[in-house]
Amino acid sequence: MEYCLKIPGIVYAGTDSLKKLSSVLKENKVTRAAVLTDAGIVKSGITKRPIEDITNAVGQVAVFDRLAAEPTADQVQAVVDECREFGADFIVAIGGGSVMDTAKLVSVLPPGLTVRDLLEDSSKAVKQMKTLMIPTTAGTGAEATPNAIVAVPEKELKVGIVNEAMVADYVILDVSMVEKLPPKIAASTGLDALAHAIECFTSKKANPISDTFALRALEMIMMNLEAACGEPADLHAREQILLASFYAGVAITASGTTAVHALSYPLGGKYHIPHGVSNAIMLAPVMRFNEPDCRELLAAAYDRIADDGAAMTEEEKSGNLIKKLCRMVEVLEIPASLSVYGVSRDDLDVLVDAGMQVQRLLVNNRRTVTEEDARKLYLEVL
Repeated sequence: MEYCLKIPGIVYAGTDSLKKLSSVLKENKVTRAAVLTDAGIVKSGITKRPIEDITNAVGQVAVFDRLAAEPTADQVQAVVDECREFGADFIVAIGGGSVMDTAKLVSVLPPGLTVRDLLEDSSKAVKQMKTLMIPTTAGTGAEATPNAIVAVPEKELKVGIVNEAMVADYVILDVSMVEKLPPKIAASTGLDALAHAIECFTSKKANPISDTFALRALEMIMMNLEAACGEPADLHAREQILLASFYAGVAITASGTTAVHALSYPLGGKYHIPHGVSNAIMLAPVMRFNEPDCRELLAAAYDRIADDGAAMTEEEKSGNLIKKLCRMVEVLEIPASLSVYGVSRDDLDVLVDAGMQVQRLLVNNRRTVTEEDARKLYLEVL
């Protein structure tokens, strides 16, 4: 089997790695920098230092801070148009997954093309300018991936655009950027990273490279996520989750997610359930469904995060791993039912139809998911 590794060009991490921002801009002789972020991040105060550093290093800077939390294709297009009008020659993204995904699309859209053109044919993406990603959440892993997710309202679905041209040129992982992250967001994004890790490890496209990153991410998340959410002052735990999120993003790039993400996309597209939450809700049902076809892998993952498996069978270890995943979701107080978000049995046909459209991810699942399977999985969480 052939496999490869595509990761950001340079990654700065560790204590005060944000100080590298100015030197990156100067080394690239940037003259017009576009900073993409959102109003909530600006209001939190964490953009103050990096924007000051950018302003001191670059002649002209434009800050675009009106990005939607989970933008539609047309909302992303509006940002693309603004950046083109400004004449940006470098993009700095300071934010969560939606901000970073928007930055990626800005960086690869050739003149004359639109975001909707890439929805039809992602191969048309061509790198137009370099990007630097500074995540302010620990979970999406968007800083590591060649993927950009946008909402398509008329389909009531989120759609992924994938092209290696969107892999970031630079990434800065500085714990100070997630220090003030509210516990609820830390939980939902952290569980998103957890889903990335276990899905990539059990994906049909898994390989030795993706396994290395996925298993290390799983280990770090299971050891640190509760503390990162329950004890915000525990910066070590938050830094571990930030790094694990990046690792899980690398695993996505090398492998790919599976039915958890495929079936969660309609939940975000139609009901606007936060991406991490919808993945957390679908995680246990899909893992239980997949278990017969990836028992050995789930058992190996259990051995990675626990030391009591010596006397257990593979089936017992596999089952215990799923129980641990369930417990993590429960402890972090993620709703177990979609009914909390107004989803009912009347919505089943729409959900199943939309979920089955995400064949890009369903083909990675080790157990084939039929329409009837998808219906039963949704019913488990209604």
